[in-house]
Amino acid sequence: MDPQTFMDIATKVTKLKMYPYFDIAHYTLMCMAVRDDIPPNQPAGSQPFHRRHPLSTWVSSMLACFAGSIVANFLLGEPAITPFKDHRSVLTATAVWYLVFYSPFDLVYKLARLLPFKLVICALKEVQRASKVYAAVNHTAKIYPNAYIIIVVIGTIKGSGSYMIKNFERLVRGVWIPTSNELLQPSFGTKACLVASIVFLMERLNYIQAPHPLIYFGVVIFFVYFKLSALLLGIHDPFAPFENLFCAIFMGGMWDALRRAVVRESKPQEADGRNDMPMKSKEDKKKD
Repeated sequence: MDPQTFMDIATKVTKLKMYPYFDIAHYTLMCMAVRDDIPPNQPAGSQPFHRRHPLSTWVSSMLACFAGSIVANFLLGEPAITPFKDHRSVLTATAVWYLVFYSPFDLVYKLARLLPFKLVICALKEVQRASKVYAAVNHTAKIYPNAYIIIVVIGTIKGSGSYMIKNFERLVRGVWIPTSNELLQPSFGTKACLVASIVFLMERLNYIQAPHPLIYFGVVIFFVYFKLSALLLGIHDPFAPFENLFCAIFMGGMWDALRRAVVRESKPQEADGRNDMPMKSKEDKKKD
């Protein structure tokens, strides 16, 4: 591809407006995640959970849809309820919630789960994720110019807020699973947002000497590529091999392996030592 054409495409991507298409894709995935997270085992003959508790599912879905802004605002000392002042976004998210949960014949939910539609929805969602991370990094850098850790943390949370707030969102539906904490088991989305936040921060500090459209477009491609790879190829966490290597070298894994090897070596020697002991004859035993 011609470099100028590539730059034009990258520039157009940076200027994309997230509303309505990208936001609708995000709301759709969040509402579907809430619905998929509802336990399927219901009492025999009873109505599904979302029909018996529509308010709970709506609040849970709204928390998931605006999770990044809610958590980021809370940490920055801004009103956590600020995302809900945009009536257009709230009404759009509510309409998507209604269609996902209560559309006739469950048509919207079934269509969104089909692979061709899901690929498009996920691609649009990842473009929006990159936009959120970039906006969060810039916003936080204006408030705390030299607090690089805060900038990276807020950028990560803004892009993966639905993972961070999942425990509280489940609690609204009467479910409490503390072992699913995102800090205990970080998902690939959180790790990817962390990498993107660092990249945008390094660009802001002039450590990456490249045009902004190329950097932004590279992050978008990174998000979209690995999301589609997870759907098509089953590659859910490409960071896992690097994490395992890092933990083996710096987190004690190598020393644990050496200790286990020493223990295995010493046990056969002890066993051989016991086998080499002379056997007492019957006469010796009688003397004893």
